[in-house]
Amino acid sequence: MKGKQTAKETRPSKETETKQENTGVGSVYRSRFEKHLDELKWLYMELYDNGSMFAELCDHLEEFYLERREGLKILDRQREEDPGWYKNNDLLGMMFYIDNFAGNMQGVRSKLDYLEECNVNYIHLMPFLETPKGRSDGGYAVSDFRKVQPELGTMEDLEQLTSDCHARGMNVCMDFVMNHTSEDHEWAKRARAGEGEYMSRYFFFKDDTIPNQYEQTVPQVFPTTAPGNFTWLPDAGHFVMTSFYPYQWDLNYRNPRVFNEMMYNFLYLANRGIDIIRIDAVPYIWKELGTQCRNLRQVHTIVRMMRMISEIVCPGVLLLGEVVMEPEKVVPYFGTVEKPECHMLYNVTTMATTWHTVATRDVRLLKKQLDIVNGLPKQYVFLNYLRCHDDIGWGLDYPTLSQEGIGERSHKQYLNDYFQGYAGYSNSRGELYNSDPVSGDARFCGTTASMCGIEKAGFEQDEQAMERAIRFDVTLHAYMFMQSGIPVIYGGDEVAQVNDYTYKEDPDKAADSRYIHRGKMNWELAENIHDPESVEGKVFGQLSQLEKLRKSEKAFVSYADTWTVETWDPSVLCMGRYYDGDKILGLFNFSENDRTAWINETDGMYVDMLTGTRIRPAGVNIPAYGFCYLKKEQ
Repeated sequence: MKGKQTAKETRPSKETETKQENTGVGSVYRSRFEKHLDELKWLYMELYDNGSMFAELCDHLEEFYLERREGLKILDRQREEDPGWYKNNDLLGMMFYIDNFAGNMQGVRSKLDYLEECNVNYIHLMPFLETPKGRSDGGYAVSDFRKVQPELGTMEDLEQLTSDCHARGMNVCMDFVMNHTSEDHEWAKRARAGEGEYMSRYFFFKDDTIPNQYEQTVPQVFPTTAPGNFTWLPDAGHFVMTSFYPYQWDLNYRNPRVFNEMMYNFLYLANRGIDIIRIDAVPYIWKELGTQCRNLRQVHTIVRMMRMISEIVCPGVLLLGEVVMEPEKVVPYFGTVEKPECHMLYNVTTMATTWHTVATRDVRLLKKQLDIVNGLPKQYVFLNYLRCHDDIGWGLDYPTLSQEGIGERSHKQYLNDYFQGYAGYSNSRGELYNSDPVSGDARFCGTTASMCGIEKAGFEQDEQAMERAIRFDVTLHAYMFMQSGIPVIYGGDEVAQVNDYTYKEDPDKAADSRYIHRGKMNWELAENIHDPESVEGKVFGQLSQLEKLRKSEKAFVSYADTWTVETWDPSVLCMGRYYDGDKILGLFNFSENDRTAWINETDGMYVDMLTGTRIRPAGVNIPAYGFCYLKKEQ
């Protein structure tokens, strides 16, 4: 097992600083630059055929390297020496909105002790760059890439926060929204005023001839709340491409000025101490008439160039791709071993299939999905999660489900009814998002705790139901920890925070049901984490036990062998992990009834890792909504 690599940022000694000055501050930079120069130039010229713009890019790369503070350069070099540092078993993430979690960035600094107690060493700060009030899409409509939202702090506050996190061995992740800008961005304002240089940074058209041609092949992202892919601007007398919302204008990456400037923004943010850059809406960033404007080869060229630019200037920074698509379209964003693109990708389909399994009590589709992921090369690292800031879309493997007589539209209807609490003996609570009565399609919103039944049990004051709901919540987390990759918890899940319906009282949020699971952190409830009789204490304590176990067992490294085991019970999933002589099995019951898993492992005795009980894994009894971890005796 490789040595532990943290985000520790250290100050260089005077002797080290003098040595660096004597050897030339650019020597490290030049070796990195020369390593990537030929490929970077070839890809750039293939895309843009503009030598002067490439020369400008190269000049700026060195400037950003020289600007990078020395503590970050030391961290870069440590990670260069151990490039797989993030693939070990010691990373646990938590994502949250800064204002909801702690008010502002200084507030987050004051909560670092709490995050350490949560065993978290990777925090994903949801969008915090400047956005216009009421037209931000949760922060994804950026009006200035170099300013923090005033109510959240300043860039200086961000640097203080990242420095504090690094001192504790914590990594910091942020969103980089590169597909579009806010209509309030300086470029957009100047484009709207008719300045050709800035109009060319977007997709402007005088009439609807070309927009109509695009509409023939380009799917709509939000057909109900934001239909179409273009917005008419009466004051400008032009249409502009807006794939997401009318106030989010798509950037034109055919223009090398757009690519260069966005890379400068990327490096500016990396130099503030960010460890992980989440690239938002990656598949959309290249537009081509006559196509779906998704997953085009030029997108991979851009992401590959980003990877090389990062490795030249800030090699300690990881790229996390947001690709919300089926596995065959997600995997290409890892690139190849020789020409890598993203370091990490979200395990989106597994997440959606997990909730399908909750609603159906049938693990077969999930087992197939996990088998696909387990069969991928070990250098591919996925981020695993149960919930995030966004809705759950039911992008499942319907061809497989159709073989069982399950239709797509009827099944989506069932899933949405189930999680609203209307069908399937459900204990879930939540709301729909972007419901389309014509297509019957909709997405779902709710916290993990509410979807597991904790909200319903609390409302009904049903102690038995509460114990069962808590057990299921913990079981789902235990299952997530068994998956190959890095687990990320949504802030509040560690204390079983339920849906927040007060968003309806805010006119800026009332139309967006996703705010039901983006509620403010309830710090009064968080005070109960050490009370073993409270709901918060039970969930927090059991999750903490699992988190520490995961970090202590080498079989949980991302590059371990992983597989599924047949249980001969449609409600029980069994997953295996093996690394360096250690073998662990996880069994998870998605049913409200006690089940027996007939796994018939005949290679020796196992120990229940939570109770210490020795067991022969043949017919293993799993309680309703429960789980167990079994480790093979040496």
